[in-house]
Amino acid sequence: MSRKLLTPGRAAAGAVLLLLLAALGLPVAAQSPPAPTAPIASPAAPASAASQAQPAAPVSASARRLYDRSRAQLLQIRTLYNGSQASVGSGFVVSAEGHVITNYHVVSQHALEPERYRLQYQTPEGDGGDIQLLDFDARRDLALLRVVAKAGDAKTDPKGVVARMTATPLAFRKGSQPLAKGERIYSMGNPHDVAFAVVEGTYNGLVERSFDPLIYYSGSINPGMSGGPVLDEDGEIVGINVSTMIFAQQMSFLVPAEHAAALLARSRDAAPVKGAAWPKLREQLMAYQDELSKNFLAQPWRTLTHPRYRFPIPQEQYMRCWGSGTSADAQGLQMQRTQCRMEHALFINESLQTGYLGVTEEVYDGSKLGALRFANIYSASFRNERLGAPDRDRTAPYCKEDFVQQKDGPPLRAVACLRAYRKLDGLFDLTVLVTNVDAPTEGALGRFEARGVSFANATRLTRHYLQGFAWTTPR
Repeated sequence: MSRKLLTPGRAAAGAVLLLLLAALGLPVAAQSPPAPTAPIASPAAPASAASQAQPAAPVSASARRLYDRSRAQLLQIRTLYNGSQASVGSGFVVSAEGHVITNYHVVSQHALEPERYRLQYQTPEGDGGDIQLLDFDARRDLALLRVVAKAGDAKTDPKGVVARMTATPLAFRKGSQPLAKGERIYSMGNPHDVAFAVVEGTYNGLVERSFDPLIYYSGSINPGMSGGPVLDEDGEIVGINVSTMIFAQQMSFLVPAEHAAALLARSRDAAPVKGAAWPKLREQLMAYQDELSKNFLAQPWRTLTHPRYRFPIPQEQYMRCWGSGTSADAQGLQMQRTQCRMEHALFINESLQTGYLGVTEEVYDGSKLGALRFANIYSASFRNERLGAPDRDRTAPYCKEDFVQQKDGPPLRAVACLRAYRKLDGLFDLTVLVTNVDAPTEGALGRFEARGVSFANATRLTRHYLQGFAWTTPR
């Protein structure tokens, strides 16, 4: 890696980092992928054949009534590979023309590899047929499908299956009638490919500190239920099953119904998607990352309290921050850590989630160790940072290292790395590592991560992050 001392000044630091990113150097040696930093809320989606079923809770009279009323509109969405089932999710009919709503992640295999995967639906009675992908909204994890057979057509619908499912499509609850916290709502789908089910739960408002709105639902959503409807007492759609909290009970999340209604409104007359949907996906991700980056860059940094340095800590508008550290009476190296990250990410495929930001700051005090021992430990901590290895979705990281001297901050050693997305041209994963180099027994290690951003926004975010480092007392 090339090294270069930078000229002083806050503006100069930003300008040099533009060059730093513009002249990305040689690839870093391959390392193990980093521990998952993506959200702890994971898609409840397509169940595999190996999934184990959980016993279903008893349902109320309301749940039974609503299930009986909407049963004809409930579908299992199947992704087939060479005629065999590759994954399953749920969906529901929302128009007399046979439009169906489900999650994007339920149909992502078909969307990105249509030559290998095809879609079919199956009703609770076991009838089925082909279904087409019309459009999707990766940001909201939604997809719009349409049944191929025509209702009442003696040739394509001889048993009247499509006619029955489209006779009374499910309706969306009006936005002018918001739910109240504590209202009972009912999630439906086919968990673990066992049987169609209804799960009674509670509406608990929107998730706090989320960039996009998600409904917090107290109820159990299991794999295979992704894309299924969640209904109110009147049988109207209030949300769509999307994810559940790992290592928690009765904590699930729904996409608000208004986003599915908007997708139907704009794409109900769309032609079926032809070919792999990577260009459409790229377009959506580009728009999302631009909005996310602009929003984040407009927020001032908070400051981690330290007698010597000021470290950039993000606002908790749509991130959660956690702190930890060694006890005050511990021997050896003293350390305190603040870790912030978005808990929601965008699903691309089974091996890739993107569209989130994270910041980690670690502050070290080695006065009990002495300068030499502290230097060895401090250097090792920097070297041990994992930057990822090439995989099917992204290239190896390309990095550039420099020294940065800012007008109002300590001298910094900065490394900026980009990993390019192989099939989403112009999108990158950004990692910025920073250490200060001004004290023999004190130091800090900062790490900023942005997943799925453009080159221009990677540059802006890098500059923004470096400008967050300063002296506690101006010098």
